[in-house]
Amino acid sequence: MSNDELPYDRWLEEALRGVIRRALLYTADHGLAGDHHFYITFTTNAPGVEVAPDLRARYPEEMTIVLQHQFWDLTVEEDWFSVTLKFHGRSSQLLVPLAAITAFGDPSVNFGLQLKTLAGEGDEDETGDEIEPPDEEDLTPAPEETGGQVIALDTFRKK
Repeated sequence: MSNDELPYDRWLEEALRGVIRRALLYTADHGLAGDHHFYITFTTNAPGVEVAPDLRARYPEEMTIVLQHQFWDLTVEEDWFSVTLKFHGRSSQLLVPLAAITAFGDPSVNFGLQLKTLAGEGDEDETGDEIEPPDEEDLTPAPEETGGQVIALDTFRKK
């Protein structure tokens, strides 16, 4: 990107992640209302993601979690969230940076977001660290069972 272009793609991506953060904050404070529940897909190999070694081995690239009936200790901070879930009868805490999220859905209201990293090769994040774009397979749509409407950012871009 040249110096005279405004980074609308990045700003939009940050705003959409802010929506996810607000939904998680509300849930942490008030619990899930009615039939609301969340499907959250994230890249497990993204910087800052903390998952148990057995889960990382099982899901080396991407993982989808569901926050519905059985989740505990949901904590939401500025750039990440953590939650405890059960996998195969064992509790496991996950820490997920918001930047690692690739899809979010609330099927109870047919809402969904499809996210992707908008950085090109050699771009830097706000800390000055180089960031790389995800593989094309990391940009697959949310599972069909979410029933939500997925909003692809490409819809708003000029071709």
